[in-house]
Amino acid sequence: MASPQAPLKLTATPGDWGRRLDQFLAGHLPQASRARVQQWIAQGMVLVDGSASKASLRLRGSEQITVIDAAQPAPLRAVAEDIPLDVLYEDSDLAVINKPAGMMVHAGAGASDSEGNRGTLVNALLHRFGRLSAVSGALRPGIVHRLDRNTSGLLVVAKNDLAHRKLAAQFAGRKVKKSYVALVHGWLKQPRGTIRSAISRDRLRRTRMTTRRSGGREAVSHYTVVEQIDSAFGRFSLLEVEIETGRTHQIRVHLASIGHPVVGDTLYGAPREIAPLARGINRGKPGRSNARRPAKSLAIGPGASGPQESLSLARNFLHAARISFQHPGSGEPLAFSSALPAELAEFLTRLG
Repeated sequence: MASPQAPLKLTATPGDWGRRLDQFLAGHLPQASRARVQQWIAQGMVLVDGSASKASLRLRGSEQITVIDAAQPAPLRAVAEDIPLDVLYEDSDLAVINKPAGMMVHAGAGASDSEGNRGTLVNALLHRFGRLSAVSGALRPGIVHRLDRNTSGLLVVAKNDLAHRKLAAQFAGRKVKKSYVALVHGWLKQPRGTIRSAISRDRLRRTRMTTRRSGGREAVSHYTVVEQIDSAFGRFSLLEVEIETGRTHQIRVHLASIGHPVVGDTLYGAPREIAPLARGINRGKPGRSNARRPAKSLAIGPGASGPQESLSLARNFLHAARISFQHPGSGEPLAFSSALPAELAEFLTRLG
């Protein structure tokens, strides 16, 4: 471990007005990655005018910034691991991956070079392709966009910096078309609709996002009801969801905000287990979720020959099923699709 160093003192100038604290430090400390800087800030090692702060703090241009210990341990970077990958397409510029649920796309900024930095999609990509774009840093090589850990489906990866920047520009310009399949609790009131609710981080539960705070980032999701399911376990809706923006947990928080959480998504209100309904129970009105209904663990559904077991899903019923964009080199339109994973297809079958 590196030995402690004397505190490093920096002063923000008027030219730094509006700049994020982590960006400011990464620019003044070329020996430290932005991920490392964020780790220092999270550990309380960075003081702004004498007080601990957040990486997202916007500077006013006059602050006194102190890094308590700027010793630089071994750099955080992803390492190659021999992990199977489902590669749908690849060429010299990019690859399209079908990510399974349960796999993180990349390690977080606070991950160590041990267990927290293993088993990710990035580790598998490095083993498969060797070199990837460096635009997103040593922890996220090749990563242009992300999927949540418990969401499966299509992900585009950049193999070089030029392709990365051109793909990122398409995402930023909303030229990439992404379509997801989601199963939610309850029947929606309309066969299709648009949710336009800004998204920000929840003040109390930092792992959650919310639409209930002002000042969030614009987010737009369009949904279409593919099928209404009236089962022995209650009512569900199978949806196709297209997103214009790519905010953290966007589809999950948007659907939960209108009372229809994604099945399996306990972070946003879905139950861990879905019990069968008792014979003759009122299934609820269309447009209302049954996610919060008390469990009936041994209830017998209509026409059943005996007790039915509760259902559970160890992941979110959310799958990135289609993506289309222009090839960053040739400009050729590309489109890819991915069928529902076996565990989601099986869950639909068990619903009956």
